Amino acid sequence: MEIKAYLQRIGYVGEVRPTAATLRALHRAHLFAVPFENLDIHLGRKIICDEARFLHKIVSERRGGFCYELNGAFAALLRALGFQVTLLSARVARADGSHGPEFDHLTLRVDLEEPWLADVGFGDNFLEPLCLKPGLEQRQIGRIYRLTDLEGVFHVEVRADDKWKPAYSFTLQPRQVSDFAAMCHYQQTSPDSHFTRNRICSKATAEGRVTLSDDNLIETRNGVRNEQVVTGDQEWRALLQERFGVDLP
Repeated sequence: MEIKAYLQRIGYVGEVRPTAATLRALHRAHLFAVPFENLDIHLGRKIICDEARFLHKIVSERRGGFCYELNGAFAALLRALGFQVTLLSARVARADGSHGPEFDHLTLRVDLEEPWLADVGFGDNFLEPLCLKPGLEQRQIGRIYRLTDLEGVFHVEVRADDKWKPAYSFTLQPRQVSDFAAMCHYQQTSPDSHFTRNRICSKATAEGRVTLSDDNLIETRNGVRNEQVVTGDQEWRALLQERFGVDLP
């Protein structure tokens, strides 16, 4: 893979030795540069679980993607830089307290002197990797995260409104990209998948987050949320290019 091209894609010019500091810096740079988006689904373009396709889309086409693409490509970059990376299957938490099926989400374990949980494909999530140590409260930009371990099942939780809110659960069983193919197909074809219901393009910013959801542009800066209605396809595409650097075919 073209390491230089990938680093240019995410605007990264720092240290590349496989250290915790490098991992944190790459993680932030990726989230600030590459959007979480499902636009190919609504363009009728099939998303295939293949690392080379992920890299071409994100680096060469300067697009974003959803979890399989984003974390799949990020894992390839990290490995090329000398990091030890393991793909993990995660089950996303639902509002009713249950969790989605296996392979619902792809997340990453990165092993250095201690293990880390890296994830650049879960939307509004932690900006820097979490130390994969159960019970440790980890503060990031006004939020507190922790991991719990229940009989080998890890749970990512974030503190909100004085309560711990679950994000997703996972085990440490190593996976391959191909293991996620069936769920990737489901996510982009099933009417029950939230990815088929609306278009979304979302990216972290230094002040918060900017999201284009169907015909609404939502921007949060320092905790203040602003929303505006987007009128027509021309304005929608202009905002995609201006705010996310995405030029659709």
